[in-house]
Amino acid sequence: MAKDKYISVRSSVSGFSFANLGIFTGFADGIYNAVYSLVILSIFQNSAIVGIYVAIYSVFCMITALFAHEIFRQFSKVKVFYFSLLMLVVCYAMMGFSVLPRTFIVLDYTSGFAITMTAMLIPLFMSDFAGNAGMARLNSRYHLWTNIGALFAPMLAVMVATKFGNRSAFFLSSAIYLGAWAFFKYFHLSQAQRQIKPVNPRRTVRALWRNAMAFFRTPGMLRAYTVNFGFYSLRAMRYLYVPIVVIENGFSKDTLGLVLTLGIIPYLLLSEVMGRLVRRFGKNVWLILGFGSFAAFSVWATFATGFPLLAIFVLWQISGAFMEPVHDLLFFDNTKKSQQSRFYGVFRTSANLPNVVAPIIGAGCITLFGVTSAVWFVTAAIGVMSILVLISKK
Repeated sequence: MAKDKYISVRSSVSGFSFANLGIFTGFADGIYNAVYSLVILSIFQNSAIVGIYVAIYSVFCMITALFAHEIFRQFSKVKVFYFSLLMLVVCYAMMGFSVLPRTFIVLDYTSGFAITMTAMLIPLFMSDFAGNAGMARLNSRYHLWTNIGALFAPMLAVMVATKFGNRSAFFLSSAIYLGAWAFFKYFHLSQAQRQIKPVNPRRTVRALWRNAMAFFRTPGMLRAYTVNFGFYSLRAMRYLYVPIVVIENGFSKDTLGLVLTLGIIPYLLLSEVMGRLVRRFGKNVWLILGFGSFAAFSVWATFATGFPLLAIFVLWQISGAFMEPVHDLLFFDNTKKSQQSRFYGVFRTSANLPNVVAPIIGAGCITLFGVTSAVWFVTAAIGVMSILVLISKK
């Protein structure tokens, strides 16, 4: 993977070109996330079971990420990215129909493979074409575009869901990913075709295990993994339970759309600013500030009701905005480019594993206390533990 070369590319393409894909992923994922937990809730009729379903789904995505290195050994990153975008177009379009629950679940898992590959490949492409810009600046640009796309997504998703049903919003995500595929095609990016080699399952599993062990033995990777795990745990709980808690507190879908939209504004205001602040003050201070404030807001959210609760759901997005451009820099700053494609699949499981662990713990809290808002105890604990990892000497 160290000699992962490109045989053709449009001369104007740079790391910022791949960062600009954020407008598509932010818009499409914002629409998808606004209705996803509500669709799953309509299937299982229980918020605790929703958490368990998402956990099992995330195990699948985590396994996909672990196999990414082997997939990239067989197929070029460019071809995998093209295929993943088209898979998202087809799956999301089909999920928009009133299909049977089991059909929806099959499509959900299929799109899970594609979204995992897409989320992994964009940062790798950015790193390959970073030049002198640096990953901190490219991350800031990518998240700026992601949040611009996500700003309009919730309200649009709620409007469509209210008029045509929750699942109909998936059609919009499908159309946006089709646009992403066309935008990527404009880059004229290509790599040499790899020779597909026979796969020995036993050797593949051993190779995956050795690669994972090598990752965690690399200095700084355990801390990078733990911090990223904390960030995505908070994100997973927020995406999954905020829509449910808002609806359970008697608010309308329109109010939910407004809350989700207002929550994007801190990200928009801070995305470019954070890139400069990180270069001046470093990463850790913003990660500690983000985790700490999120924990404090979580404690407040556990007891709040009515409009103060909605205010918290908007305010704690400031905490997320502090962390968003920097949560994965511990990986990119402590690995060589020759190691990034090899190790990124293992590192990326820190984004999937939280969707397994956090919802299961959340489901346990809901079962134990009898209210969905009990999950905010979990996010408070995650914030505190992440700070302890950041300030620890080892």
